Amino acid sequence: MELIKITHDNLEQEHICCAISNNKDIQVRSKKAWLEERLDEELVFLKGNVRGKCFIEYIPAEYAWAPIEADGYMYINCLWVSGQYKGHGYSNLLLDRCIEDSRTKEKNGLVILSSKKKRGFLSDPKYMQYKGFEAVDTAAPYFELLYLPFDKNADKPHFNESVKRNHVVDKGFTLYYTSQCPFTAKYVPLLEELAKVRNVSFKAVPIQTRGEAQNAPTPFTTFSLFYDGEFITHEILSEKRFEKILESRGL
Repeated sequence: MELIKITHDNLEQEHICCAISNNKDIQVRSKKAWLEERLDEELVFLKGNVRGKCFIEYIPAEYAWAPIEADGYMYINCLWVSGQYKGHGYSNLLLDRCIEDSRTKEKNGLVILSSKKKRGFLSDPKYMQYKGFEAVDTAAPYFELLYLPFDKNADKPHFNESVKRNHVVDKGFTLYYTSQCPFTAKYVPLLEELAKVRNVSFKAVPIQTRGEAQNAPTPFTTFSLFYDGEFITHEILSEKRFEKILESRGL
């Protein structure tokens, strides 16, 4: 498969947002606007020459929108191959290209967010371990920071203290999110509206800068929902799934 690297020159015409193809869609506009700013921070978005989920996105860890300390490493935002593209070795192709690029740039290694077992929107721990990654830090309730060291003498990456507490003070629902994933542009307003209709306290907190992201109370800054200060989920919710959460709490 031919791989295409997103640049300022081809960002507008290339398909980069999962199964969403229309540049006029709010999800596509939001993601591409976020990407455009990150490209000047050495972000790499490498995709298969297809209209589907077959890409890897990574950035120097100093610029990552994640509460980690990993100077000198490369942070993988997302590695996603699914649907008809699974089972053809494309994950290996994309990850191996990332490893090659990171070594060329003399990085200390790679870092990626995962979990104790396979969960949506997080890297598959079994696959990453198969590729040589190992857990280097953890954060409640199930997050794991995995890394692939190139230099065994380099300092090991770790989560910032902000995530060790994994707690927020607000009552009701509090949602932290960024525009890194296109789906938040669609679903956050829908969840806000549903909460309003159900007369449920709901506060959406957009993370708008790298500094805010690196001091967030959750490892997964793309989407993390809390209720009365306790973590609920990092998985982007549809209206139906949010309704189930409301019903489970008698709301």
